[in-house]
Amino acid sequence: MGFDQVRQRRLSDDIVEQLERMILEGTLRAGERLPAERALAEQFGVSRPSLREAIQKLTAKGLLISRQGGGNYVVESLGSTFSDPLLHLLESSSDAQRDLLEFRHTLEASCAYYAAIRATDVDRARLREAFDALQDCYARVDEVSRAEEGAADANFHLAIAEASHNAVLLHTIRGLFDLLRRNVVTNIGGMYKQRSETRDMLISQHRELYLAIIEGRADDAREVSSRHLLYVQEVLEEVRQQVQRTARAERRNGI
Repeated sequence: MGFDQVRQRRLSDDIVEQLERMILEGTLRAGERLPAERALAEQFGVSRPSLREAIQKLTAKGLLISRQGGGNYVVESLGSTFSDPLLHLLESSSDAQRDLLEFRHTLEASCAYYAAIRATDVDRARLREAFDALQDCYARVDEVSRAEEGAADANFHLAIAEASHNAVLLHTIRGLFDLLRRNVVTNIGGMYKQRSETRDMLISQHRELYLAIIEGRADDAREVSSRHLLYVQEVLEEVRQQVQRTARAERRNGI
């Protein structure tokens, strides 16, 4: 009977495994700079040559990039679900905006459900911070810009995805972050004009969602998330129909 020779595991492989886990769980984000080699070696309790070997392996895998004199970074493209040109196409298409909301409907309801089950104290603190920032935007009605409100809204939903502790959901939401933020900025003004109660509804829905997750009510969290996005879809459909009616009326009058 033949036996395969047992290979001794290299220390650099353990470092690679830890860094890969940190990237996958979202601790290290796309584009983020790693600590300096000396500091990172001390944190891992390893020699700098072993750390350099691990970094070279991760660079070869396309997960890290080393910049001359500038340190080591998680590659930017890791967090991009869509290329910039495609993002612009999606942004300018009303059909694509509708498709994004349908996609969010499915995705974010699952994030909310798992976040309510799995959120840790650290996750709840991060979610509370994101929720407070969003509430601050709602409170400063005449001072806050659409861009600031859009970023706060997207950050709140990203915090929920992080709390879900599902790597696929998290990286999908992160990859869509810019599109989500722009989608909110594009739509929110029209929504506020269409229905006077929209701002109050969004405030109430986000509060309900936040509390359901914080209190661990998973089914409620999923239902509130679903109801929130259905409301957004409903109002935006009204906006779309109003725009079409206005254009039709102007054509009839030769405007």
